[in-house]
Amino acid sequence: MNGWTLAATVGLAGGLGAALWGVATGPLRRRVVAQNLATALACPGMLLLAQGYGRPAYLDVGVVLALLGPVGTLVFARLLAEELAEDPPRAWVATWTVAALGAITVIALCVATGPGRAMAKLLVIGALLIGGNVVASRALSGGFGRVGRG
Repeated sequence: MNGWTLAATVGLAGGLGAALWGVATGPLRRRVVAQNLATALACPGMLLLAQGYGRPAYLDVGVVLALLGPVGTLVFARLLAEELAEDPPRAWVATWTVAALGAITVIALCVATGPGRAMAKLLVIGALLIGGNVVASRALSGGFGRVGRG
């Protein structure tokens, strides 16, 4: 086990364990936030595992998670809009913490891989991960101001 796989194991076990607890218990607002955070934590874990095992193909799993995780959260936000409007989630600390974790992971992996195609792929994954997480969290907390609902 090297440092990359150790970091992935710690991140996945701790973060996804807490997210699983949040999904399994509590009110609706905590369950949807935990679902969003689970995908936002799994993606950096997969990126770290790709580096740890030396398998660049694992980055594709990170791309899929970075794309589909926030989309799933947006679907939940749309389907559960009425229930969430009564008691909207307020998880900005968790959102920015996970976004910072994703940014730190991507920066560390970019330094480790050096310039090239892999680095460009990591930067795209990082932008999708952070942007998608912030947008999905904002949608869960009531949407964006001055945007009509259709």
